Amino acid sequence: MRILALETSRKPGSIALLDDATLVCEVELPEDGGPGRSLAPLIDAQLRFAGWCVADLDLIACTVGPGSFTGLRIGVTTAKTLAYAADSQILGVPTLDVVAEQAPGNIATLTTVLDAQRRQLFAARYDRSADQRWQAAGEPQIIDQSVWLEQLSGPSWVSGSGLQRLAGELPAAVQVVADTQWEPRAATVAEIALWRYQEGQRDNFWQLTPRYYRKSAAEEKWERQQ
Repeated sequence: MRILALETSRKPGSIALLDDATLVCEVELPEDGGPGRSLAPLIDAQLRFAGWCVADLDLIACTVGPGSFTGLRIGVTTAKTLAYAADSQILGVPTLDVVAEQAPGNIATLTTVLDAQRRQLFAARYDRSADQRWQAAGEPQIIDQSVWLEQLSGPSWVSGSGLQRLAGELPAAVQVVADTQWEPRAATVAEIALWRYQEGQRDNFWQLTPRYYRKSAAEEKWERQQ
């Protein structure tokens, strides 16, 4: 099974190709260009590297949020366009699920956080199931950093790039996943998509949309002016 995975919720973003359970390649988008300019050429280059064409793709996966408004729109639109062209299946993977999957396998409970700006965090809690898969305890929430820190209690694990601004503020009992695993990676998106597909999960091509979890600054400004 040939999978193309896109991660555009965070900069610089990345793409990956998976052949069954074998990672064919994973490449980051250029730092000096947004996904609007670099995503399509990079996909084309990596497909050529693998000796694949778009029609060879069985599944296209992408992160759906939370994350960058622009990045998510471009990633989801690109995934849908390619899935339509290839007549392939499509799956959206929540960004915080990807961060959780990158944590060590010996952790039973985990909270993942991303920076939501305005001294707020996107946060989600996960519990390890009997089959060793992460199960989210509800939808991600937007929460003030100060409130989230107050809610941390007892021994626990946390991960995600939202921790970058919280150095020195975490309670002593809280353990932190290595920062090399904080940013979501396309290879992990592909791995999650593979086993979810094998379990029968599919997304409706026409209904798949980014999950922003909040209105954009422009939308909030417009509402205040009305």
